[in-house]
Amino acid sequence: MLRTGIRGLAVLLSAGALAFGVAGCGDSGGGHGQDDTVGSTTAPTTSAQQQTPSETAAPSYAGPTDPPGVAAPFIDHVQWVQTPQGPSLQVVPTPNGRVAQASADMGEAWGEVVKKDPKADTPGMQAQFDCHWRFARIVQPNKPSWNLEPWRPVVTDDEMMMSQCNPGGPEI
Repeated sequence: MLRTGIRGLAVLLSAGALAFGVAGCGDSGGGHGQDDTVGSTTAPTTSAQQQTPSETAAPSYAGPTDPPGVAAPFIDHVQWVQTPQGPSLQVVPTPNGRVAQASADMGEAWGEVVKKDPKADTPGMQAQFDCHWRFARIVQPNKPSWNLEPWRPVVTDDEMMMSQCNPGGPEI
């Protein structure tokens, strides 16, 4: 909605400026349609008249851009451990994995996890990883590992966030 609102406002402002510029050109109020400039037989050309239609169109809003990126790899290593609740995959991010912010980085980082251990490739494990990527690394930037458990239930994004990325019980 914001994109449409900004674009609509830009179109209105552009059209208004063009209409204002046209209304102010040519007839100087005498009703004769002549230019009052001494020694001139044509009206001066304005920059709006010299521009092509594409140059006078309202600028389009491209949306937010990604911040300057950091390079992969984002995941240092993964390691399975046994906890009292069951198996847990400890995902250890690299320094760049702790600070990356480009929109494609989360997917690339998950791909690194799966490449390091294909057994991690389940919907529930990816949802836990995504939660850690989006929230846990901000709340606990120095947490040694992000722990993903295959026994945790698959839940909605809201439930995942409310459970602090640990649906089905707290992390031990």
